[in-house]
Amino acid sequence: MKKVLITGASRGIGAAIAKKYIQNNYKVAINAIKNMQLLESTVQKYAVINNNVLPILADVSNYNEAEKMINIVNETFGGIDILINNAGISHYNLFTEDKDNFKKVIDTNLVSMFNMCHLVLPCMIQKKSGVIINISSIWGASGASLEVLYSASKGGVNAFTKALAKEMAPSGINVNAIAPGVIDTDMNSHLDENDKKALMESIPLGRFGEAQEVADLCYFLTGDEAKYITGQVITIDGGMGM
Repeated sequence: MKKVLITGASRGIGAAIAKKYIQNNYKVAINAIKNMQLLESTVQKYAVINNNVLPILADVSNYNEAEKMINIVNETFGGIDILINNAGISHYNLFTEDKDNFKKVIDTNLVSMFNMCHLVLPCMIQKKSGVIINISSIWGASGASLEVLYSASKGGVNAFTKALAKEMAPSGINVNAIAPGVIDTDMNSHLDENDKKALMESIPLGRFGEAQEVADLCYFLTGDEAKYITGQVITIDGGMGM
């Protein structure tokens, strides 16, 4: 039974990814920074089909907290085969009015990924196997007005993914990123109805994506069918970036 650790798994894309692996009989460690109630509700919801779900609170942008979590997962599950770095926050503001938020966005979206990879990779290298998926965004490639800090953090995720994939390939470890477009989650709660309508009109498929669609792509990329895919930033955006 393979073991997967998913950060930022209390809701939205992270919760959908967790559901996918739980339903397919993985040992699943789910992480959030503060909402244990949501994590435990996931455990309880799927207890009948899979009792190997481990909820852990940790701020993964803090190296020491991330390390303690990794140790708990290793002790409980006996290792980690798949790491999915989904912890992140959105941020929407004029750049000229945004002096004080840079560190928080970078720590949450980029430093957390560094910490998790740095802690998980030694065991993967020793085993010469493992898969890492980093959740990025289409704005990491094209940038978005009023989302300069967020775009910068996700651009870092993309470059980090490609560089790490090259370094880890000789050790049999695949590293990829998924770059969603507009997904129907709480992360877009700052949008009003006019904003949502305008966004939908810019998407060739005419709708927002579903978190489950991102989860399905993630599951494919960590399976045997995707062993020859590494160093990629795979867009799932309904054609928005064409």
